Amino acid sequence: MAKKRRPQTKAATPQAGDAPIPVVGAREPCPCGSGRRYKACHGREAAHAVAELVQRPFEGLPGEADWVALRELVPAATVELKLKGGLPEGVPSVTLATVLPMAWPALRRDNGAVLLGLQNDTATGDLSRDLADTLQRALTAEPGTPVAAERTGTDGPRLQDLLDLDTPFEPTVHTGFEFWVENAENVTGDVAASLERANAAAIPTVRLSGLDAAYWCETPEKNHLRWVMTHPEEQLLDALARLHAVGGTSLGEGTRLVGSFRAHGLTVPVWDLPSGMRAEDTEKPAAAFAERLAGALADDTPLTAEERRARGGLTSRQVTLN
Repeated sequence: MAKKRRPQTKAATPQAGDAPIPVVGAREPCPCGSGRRYKACHGREAAHAVAELVQRPFEGLPGEADWVALRELVPAATVELKLKGGLPEGVPSVTLATVLPMAWPALRRDNGAVLLGLQNDTATGDLSRDLADTLQRALTAEPGTPVAAERTGTDGPRLQDLLDLDTPFEPTVHTGFEFWVENAENVTGDVAASLERANAAAIPTVRLSGLDAAYWCETPEKNHLRWVMTHPEEQLLDALARLHAVGGTSLGEGTRLVGSFRAHGLTVPVWDLPSGMRAEDTEKPAAAFAERLAGALADDTPLTAEERRARGGLTSRQVTLN
C-alpha cells in the first residue's frame, strides 16, 4: 500500500517588496519572512540565477593547489595577500583566512586590516568573482565591522584581476583560530569560550615542507596525506595506475593510496597512514613518491591490462566535491 503523504503546511507569503534579499546559509530561515528555509525560498531563485560554473576558479593564481587545499581541506590557515597597485589608504594588510568567526565572508578590524574568509557559500558559479566582490566591499567597510554575504553580478572583477600575481602564495597553517582576534592570549569570557570550542573541533593539519599542497592530518583512528595536484586529471590517473600496479604508490609500511577526489577542477589523491606516522615522518617518503610520479607522468605508452585494472579501481573510488 502506498504511504500517505503528510499534509504540507503552507508557509507565509514572502513579503520582500522591492528590497533585495540577503544571501544566507542554505538551511537558515529566508530573510524574506516566508518561514521557509533559504534554499527552499529565495535561495532557489538565486541558484537558478547562478552563472555557468567555473570549474577551476583559482586557475592563474599563484599557488592554485594551495587555494583549493585551504578551501576544502585545511581547518585553520592564513595567507598574506598583496593587491595590484598596493593597499588603499587606511588598510594596513589583507589576509586570507580559511574561516572567520560566525562564518563571516570578511571582516574589517578596528585598525583597518582586512580578513577575507575562504570557506563560505558561493553566490554565483564563479568562486573567484564572489571572493573578489567580498574583498572589494571589505576594503571600504567601516573599521570594526564584518562584511555580509551578498549576491554578485557576473561581470565584476575576479581575484586574478585584484591580486598581485607575482607574489608567492605562502600559507601559514595554525593549530587553532587565535588569528581571529588580536592579542588572543588576553581574551576572556564568551570570546575565549568560542575560541576553545573552535579549536577543539579543528583536525590537526600540517603542510609538508618542500612539496606543493601536500597536507598531513591526524584523525582518531588513522592519519592521512591529502595532496592537491595540478596535473591534468587523465594523465595523473594514468600515472597513479602505473605506479599502483607495481606497488609504487606506497609511502611505507602500513600506508595505502585509498583513492582521490576532485575539487575545483583539481585532483586530490588521498593516502591512509598509520596513526604513529607523523608529518615529519611523511615528508621523505612523499618526496620520493613525487620523483616516481614525475617518471610515470612522462610515460605515454598504453596502459597494460594490470595498469588498466589499477586505474579502474582508482576511478571507482573517486569523489567530486566541487
